Amino acid sequence: MSPGPEPPADDESAVGGVHIKYLVHCPRQLWLYARGYRPEQRSDLVAFGEVVDDTTFTRRRDVDLGEAKIDWVTTGAVIHETKSSRAPAPGHTAQVRHYCLLLERRGVNVRGGIVHYPLIRRTTDVDWDDDARTEAEDTEAKAQTVIAASTAPDRLLRAKCRGCSYLDYCWGA
Repeated sequence: MSPGPEPPADDESAVGGVHIKYLVHCPRQLWLYARGYRPEQRSDLVAFGEVVDDTTFTRRRDVDLGEAKIDWVTTGAVIHETKSSRAPAPGHTAQVRHYCLLLERRGVNVRGGIVHYPLIRRTTDVDWDDDARTEAEDTEAKAQTVIAASTAPDRLLRAKCRGCSYLDYCWGA
């Protein structure tokens, strides 16, 4: 693939939760997203996820940090994220840890997070300690490296791309 357009010129705070989730799922997806390629708008799975988000925990309010939007934060600074997935994924935990990092940088004494999976009626706790902070900082640095790269990362094996809204772009379906 030929070099793409330059990534947006932003500081490190411009890395949001979606960036982290995409990095963990597929660095190529992050690279394309950072350059404005957004096929999610045409994805039935993304639309379904938005419906789940809009109809679950409706009494909660988003916390908009600018570069990231947290589903909600409860008393004691516990971050909550809702996913339409039927299975926990590493990107979900990484995303919540990134939110912990962003809030901590704003002076909030964060306790951790919870990922909610309403379709399977399950939750996953996300710890926030020194190891989690280091992991979040490392993940953020990796995201910045991918975003700054002049060429796209390699594709994943096609089997890992099932359900990805970037499938057509990467594999020319």
